[in-house]
Amino acid sequence: MKKANEGADVIALSQKRVNCHGCDAGELCLPNGLKEDDLLALEHVVRRRRSLAKGQTLYRMGDPLLSLYAVRRGSVKTNLLTQDGRVQVTAFYLPGELIGVDAIDEGRFPCDAVALEETELCEIPWADLNHLAGRTPALNQQLVRLMSREIVRDEELLMMLGHLGAEARLAACLLNFNARYKRLGALEDRFTLSMSRQDLGDYLGLALETVSRFFTRLHDEGLLEVQGRDVRVLDASRLRAMVSQPNGRRGLRA
Repeated sequence: MKKANEGADVIALSQKRVNCHGCDAGELCLPNGLKEDDLLALEHVVRRRRSLAKGQTLYRMGDPLLSLYAVRRGSVKTNLLTQDGRVQVTAFYLPGELIGVDAIDEGRFPCDAVALEETELCEIPWADLNHLAGRTPALNQQLVRLMSREIVRDEELLMMLGHLGAEARLAACLLNFNARYKRLGALEDRFTLSMSRQDLGDYLGLALETVSRFFTRLHDEGLLEVQGRDVRVLDASRLRAMVSQPNGRRGLRA
């Protein structure tokens, strides 16, 4: 079995150390809340991974956990094949978010990770990070917080697939993206989706045609302004109302 840093379609890692002080995503990532000495220690173990091209693989399902990866720029999806052969996207990762936490328990990655666009990540060797966290309470607390975020993400996906109607799934997904992009500094409830409609369908358990139809419907009903992958949330309260209803239709005109 190939390791995560081997193979023609997995790019090599740069050994250059990073400067967490100057990272725009630092307030959302591992450095958040660390004292100066602890931050310098973290910078010593973090390495930069540059120019992961769109569609390029970061790691594959079954690869051993050697490192975690923090997104500096761009975005990444994780996906796996279900028993019936369908692609299930399990998560989308934006700047400041940590990829690979779901491999800590078993020591192997449970899914593939693929760049949605040109992406820059920081490689964080797991053995070094685990050792540093053991003697740095603030870093250990931040790592636990990020692991908790991953658990919540999994629970949200299960809730969407198991309890929400089709339109409500899309509404919940868009509200989630809106909140995450706001943490990154987005203004006026505007953001650009880096993933395709097919990726969204594979995440929400919906056909491509269904996702496209619901985008059009939400646009026509005045809840969203949609131009290609550019989205502006016009009526977040009605989107939230859709999510709160089992049939996912509240707030839309008949």
